[in-house]
Amino acid sequence: MTDYGHDIQFGTFITPSAAKPDRVVALAELSDTLGFDLVTFQDHPYQPALLDAWSLLAFVAGRTTRARLSANVTNLPLRLPVVLARASTTLDLLSGGRFELGLGAGGFWDAIEAVGGRRLAPGESVQALEEAIRVIRALWAVDEPGGARVDGEYYAVRGAKRGPATPHPISISIGAYGPRMLRLTGRAADGWVPSFGYLKSIDALADMNARIDEGASEAGRAPGDIRRMLNIDADSATVERLVHLAIEYGMGTFILATDDSTAVERFAAEVVPAVRAEVARVRG
Repeated sequence: MTDYGHDIQFGTFITPSAAKPDRVVALAELSDTLGFDLVTFQDHPYQPALLDAWSLLAFVAGRTTRARLSANVTNLPLRLPVVLARASTTLDLLSGGRFELGLGAGGFWDAIEAVGGRRLAPGESVQALEEAIRVIRALWAVDEPGGARVDGEYYAVRGAKRGPATPHPISISIGAYGPRMLRLTGRAADGWVPSFGYLKSIDALADMNARIDEGASEAGRAPGDIRRMLNIDADSATVERLVHLAIEYGMGTFILATDDSTAVERFAAEVVPAVRAEVARVRG
């Protein structure tokens, strides 16, 4: 059993279809109204069939009042860390402290390269992500003296002005699967957000959690400080399975990937309260 004791939260994972922008926004508004903790969108800047995730996040921030907002996850190779840091603080200010930063090292390298991004090998992409996080956190560190300085091979700042300050500490979550990325999550992130469909098996979560824990411990951090999140689809989102994932593997946030408003409503009415009640009962 690997119960990190996180309060159980729920979110939605919405495809930002350019063909149905009104439906995308309506689904985000519905998620907010139904009490979901988090609303997230895919970020694939090379895909013209999708709305730009960051423009959409800004628009949705003005149409919602409660739910936190995030990309799931941001395509780092096509978004400069300094710009991400400034955009994150802007969204957090405009939303009243409801923005969280999801980051990915990149994966669809042919598409990334086709629009001018740099193709990186697996080890290079992990290093680039770690450097990007250092840059972002340095710019957020408004109480630190002097300008932000990070000397990285892929990303660097040399005396960049910090800030602005935000209403709340913005968390960073990483979409990670490989051992190096998982250890980086433990060292440098606040959350982990894989997708259920990409797991080899549920049992693989134990080893993946262990690698995150190792990274956290090596960095002098408490493993329980890293929130374990999971993108799920409607077929895998049974009450029994989610309770098992929460208690046995420490998953604290379940993000429903669907563009069906009926599925969102049913999940909110039937699954969410049942999972919360059963996890609370098991934990005693």
